[in-house]
Amino acid sequence: MDKQISSRSNRDKALRLNLDEKKYGTIAEIGAGQEVARNFFVAGAAAGTVAKTISAYDMKFSNAIYGVQKDGRYVSKARVIAMMEQEFDLVLERVGDVRSKSSRFFTYAATVAAKSFNRDNECHAWCGIRVQMYPGAAPSDIVVHVRMFDDNAEAQQQALGILGVNLIYAGYYYFEDPKQIIDSLTDNMKADRIEIDSIEFRGPYFEDVDNRAKNIHLIRSWKTRAVMFTPDGSVAIPAELLYKKNVLTTRGSFKPVTKLNVDMIEQGKSAFLKMEHVSNDNSVLIAEISINDAHGNDANVSEEDLLERVKLLNLLGYNVIVSDYTRYFSLRAYFRQFTELQIGIVVGMINIHQIFNENFYQSLEGGILEGFGKLFPDHTRLFVYPEIDKEGELNDLTNVRVPDNLRHLYLHLLDNGFIQGIDCSDPKLFDIYSREVLKQIDMGKDNWQQSLPEGVAEEIIKNRYFGFRG
Repeated sequence: MDKQISSRSNRDKALRLNLDEKKYGTIAEIGAGQEVARNFFVAGAAAGTVAKTISAYDMKFSNAIYGVQKDGRYVSKARVIAMMEQEFDLVLERVGDVRSKSSRFFTYAATVAAKSFNRDNECHAWCGIRVQMYPGAAPSDIVVHVRMFDDNAEAQQQALGILGVNLIYAGYYYFEDPKQIIDSLTDNMKADRIEIDSIEFRGPYFEDVDNRAKNIHLIRSWKTRAVMFTPDGSVAIPAELLYKKNVLTTRGSFKPVTKLNVDMIEQGKSAFLKMEHVSNDNSVLIAEISINDAHGNDANVSEEDLLERVKLLNLLGYNVIVSDYTRYFSLRAYFRQFTELQIGIVVGMINIHQIFNENFYQSLEGGILEGFGKLFPDHTRLFVYPEIDKEGELNDLTNVRVPDNLRHLYLHLLDNGFIQGIDCSDPKLFDIYSREVLKQIDMGKDNWQQSLPEGVAEEIIKNRYFGFRG
């Protein structure tokens, strides 16, 4: 394992690869120049590593080489995989029998939509490497989706050049540790130039890698703020899942997801669907889990723990987002990057008290008014689920108490529909607490199953989630 991960420059990485005669392959880049290939040529001795570079810009020419994918898109996961497959097979076909038996072949591919000169387009890329981990081995793939934030195409190309060298280098030198691969992808790059919101490890060498866990590591490695999972367990690209969609989300620990959680989600959904221009067909419902505590610090919850919760929510048919957001207005801003339509957030009464706690906004120069300005600027609503207090009384928006100096602000939000109450379908659900269910699971008691939605208890028992011992 390379101990120089933090000190090797991009040129040093490219040169080390160039000087290793056992590593040989093709670099194919579409849509943003040939910046990765250029890094290898500038480093020197590239003839020993680079078999061919190609940049098929013309769409018809590109289709003739790589075929037309089902989604018909040029900047897509399907296209970059087709590029890797085509170019890797060509390398083996043309030089596989004539180069040293110790050779380990590769193909790097990228398909990019960089910033256009005359329009404000989405700037993103699919990049991947197909690589032999050992001589003669069946190849494995690493595929990433990247969003670029530089304000000009030249800078975006330069950032992708750095990323590409890092990815090829990591594929060869860090392949035994997927987390180290992820950590190294932005080496030698200033912060906030790119975001990596999806990574997939494919092929025989990565058969035991749980891609969902590695995508959660993207958050802790500061490659992205959030990752999303669809009900089938696949990692979702936010720009694709949320495009032209109304979004309804609810935050919870979901450890485990209970009947109360589900009722809260479904009651919020019913209210959301009553809004103008909101329907099942144009809306996405997402359960959100934050890795942070209430103070914004990483709660250090294990990826295994988070995945157990994700899997149970997926089992119930819910999309899931895992994020490092603490405040709701940050979560709203994240969704607003991808959709201009309605955003609904389902919260409990405890969250309303937190939202109206001025201490919660001490880090903001404008305090609570700045926080509210960021939470309610456009097409955003809170749907508030009631609670039962210690005296057994029902508390909802009609009797919520806020500090006197914020009373008029609260009434303004209430009167204008920014905050709406929703109902509980069964008062017995208020007796369910996730933390109590978790204790019962850990102690091996038998009465916790009735608090969970159908199928969830069976899944916990079968897979021994949350410390279940049976």
